[in-house]
Amino acid sequence: MANDSENTISSSKLEDQRLIKEALSGSQEAFDRLMKKYYSFIYKLIFRMIKKEEDTEDLTQEAFIKAFNSLSKFDNQFAFSTWLCKIATNNSIDYIRKRKLHTISIDKEFEGEDEDIKFEIPDSRFLPDKNIIDIQKETIINEAINKLPLKYKTVIIMRHKEEKDYDEIAKKLKLPLGTVKAHIFRAREMLNKYLKDKIKNY
Repeated sequence: MANDSENTISSSKLEDQRLIKEALSGSQEAFDRLMKKYYSFIYKLIFRMIKKEEDTEDLTQEAFIKAFNSLSKFDNQFAFSTWLCKIATNNSIDYIRKRKLHTISIDKEFEGEDEDIKFEIPDSRFLPDKNIIDIQKETIINEAINKLPLKYKTVIIMRHKEEKDYDEIAKKLKLPLGTVKAHIFRAREMLNKYLKDKIKNY
């Protein structure tokens, strides 16, 4: 039984290495196969960390986009799944930190009649030039969105500007849910490539 398990692991690793090599040579289909192979695994990993289904979908897509863009740095002596897990975990930790930065917790709890109450107040610390930088970044991002093909531009605006969930977008556009997810993934991929060098200094 141990040998069968080892052979399965070895076979899976060899398949990953072949697909990675093809992806690095420009095969989008090869990377799509890698994503399909590990999507459910990464989705479940992220969901366990953040407990929010809609954001889990977004973070899973972001993890694969980051993996695709860093594929040339992957070391074949390690398992692709382990490397992918690290990217997904770091991405989720960043997400959690950003959400926590919106408020400053007051740790002292006040005992009420029904339950303990913990207060939170907004973080009102002013960062000089932050508003200007945010406006500049927003302008660059909007320019990038406007350059997208219409089908990708539409879903990105609905998801990130109008903050609609995937089901709402699918119903509104009368598209299968899987198609909406695929369009959003492709749109993010294109935006990431376009924006990578333009906003890295902000």
